[in-house]
Amino acid sequence: MRPVVLCAHGTADPDGQQTVLDVLAGVRAARPGRRVELAYVDVQEPTLADVVAHVCASDGPPLIVPLLLSTGYHVRVDIARVVEAHPGTSAAPALGPAARLAAVLHARLVEVGATPADQVVLAAAGSSRSEAAEDALETVRLLKATWDGPVRVAYGSAAQPDVPTAVAAARAADPSARVVVSAYLLGRGHFHRQLLKAGADLVTAPLDADPLVVEQVLARTV
Repeated sequence: MRPVVLCAHGTADPDGQQTVLDVLAGVRAARPGRRVELAYVDVQEPTLADVVAHVCASDGPPLIVPLLLSTGYHVRVDIARVVEAHPGTSAAPALGPAARLAAVLHARLVEVGATPADQVVLAAAGSSRSEAAEDALETVRLLKATWDGPVRVAYGSAAQPDVPTAVAAARAADPSARVVVSAYLLGRGHFHRQLLKAGADLVTAPLDADPLVVEQVLARTV
């Protein structure tokens, strides 16, 4: 069976690192007969280029599965560059947008006590690529299919509106309502810490290694 390389962004945060390891463990448990490796495009090692080269040499060209929620620079440039360098290697799409991920976002809102009376700001990491913004807007649409309250989008970097601006706009839209930031992030790290400083009343946990996240990764390995 064709090997798989899961490709995460990388983080210096121990909790964020553990989330990725937990996703890896979940995928390996569900695919015991398949080789599944882990690589990173930034911050951590081993690098994607090194892991793919090693897998190609021992087991043939792998399928790269991004542990990235949107189609941003890392998908379009970093991963694409590695695919081009190793004939036969291919890459699955980013994990999102997807109904499974929207279901986890919904569950995280419920966990912090949010209600449809609140103003929700869905906070994505952000990217200079327009496709990433389109993916975030589609994720808002998927969340609103099951969440009856208002939801607007914001970005941690590289796109507008930024999260503090969106939080302020949500508060102005309904001064009597709470503002809840929905963290559309895989794990904890720099971006999640910034969300805690954005002025919202509540901030959800990231998606983490939720079973639905693992299911979405598995769907990308087919």
